[in-house]
Amino acid sequence: MKIVNGIRGRIYIRFLILPLLMLLMMLIFAPQARAEEMNADSTGFYYTVQRGDTLSNIATRYGSTVYAISVANNIVNPNLIYAGSVLWIPTAVPTQPIAPTPQPPQPTQPIAPPPHPDLSCRYYHTVTWGDTMLRLSQWYGVSPWAIGQANGIYNLNIIYRGQTLCIP
Repeated sequence: MKIVNGIRGRIYIRFLILPLLMLLMMLIFAPQARAEEMNADSTGFYYTVQRGDTLSNIATRYGSTVYAISVANNIVNPNLIYAGSVLWIPTAVPTQPIAPTPQPPQPTQPIAPPPHPDLSCRYYHTVTWGDTMLRLSQWYGVSPWAIGQANGIYNLNIIYRGQTLCIP
C-alpha cells in the first residue's frame, strides 16, 4: 500500500475518514433518538396476546391500527402473533374533547329483531387434536376454502383445539 505524504495525503485522509466517522455516528445514535422520539410522542400500553387474538382485533378493540402496532413491535408478518406475547399498543390521545353523540328519538312501535346471523352455518364443529381443514372439508363435503371464508381464516394451516368452526 502506498503511503501518501504531504497536503494531498491529509486531504485524502479527511475525505475518507470523515464520512466514515459520520456514518458510524448516525448508526449509533439514530436508533436511540428514534426510540426516544417514539416514547415522547406516543402514548399507549402493554397488552398480552390471548389465544385467538389477531392484530386486527386488537387494533380495533383499542383504537389503534395494525400498521402502528406492527411498527411499534417490529412485527414483520402481522398475520403471525403468538399467545403470551407482550405487545406495545400505541394509542392516540384526542386533542379536543369528544362531544357526546346525539341520541336518536325513541321509536313508538317495536322494531322487529334482525334475522339470525348464523343461518349460513349448516353445522358447528369444535376442533379437536389432529383436526385439519382438509379432513373437516372431506368429512362435511365442503371446500376447505369455504370453511375458512365462513370463519375468517386466511391461513388454512392454523386452527386451534377448542375453536368452534362454522361449517357452511
